[in-house]
Amino acid sequence: MEIIMSILAGILFMAGTYLVLSKNMIRIIIGTSIISHGAHVLLLTMAGLKTGAPPLLGLDASTYTDPLPQALILTAIVISFGVTSFFLVLGYRTYKETGTDNTERMRGTDSYD
Repeated sequence: MEIIMSILAGILFMAGTYLVLSKNMIRIIIGTSIISHGAHVLLLTMAGLKTGAPPLLGLDASTYTDPLPQALILTAIVISFGVTSFFLVLGYRTYKETGTDNTERMRGTDSYD
């Protein structure tokens, strides 16, 4: 199962990198969001996909799951949500000021592929 999750993380990184390298502002924002999701999947996979009882006092079990990776991922999700919302507002404001979401036109070059 870890191999499948590692492949999924690689696909998310690949798709995110492809979107970040485009000229459209909304694709760049979505690409950064996908890259952060790939990092979350990678963190979860590297922590190990174990099954076991929750770490509660008074619960007798042979194995317990580690709550630290889930807590780190939850914190990273909240931070990535804030960064994505900031990028969306920044992209909207840039579009309102310049009238375009193409990064080549924002730069002022003559080639508008």
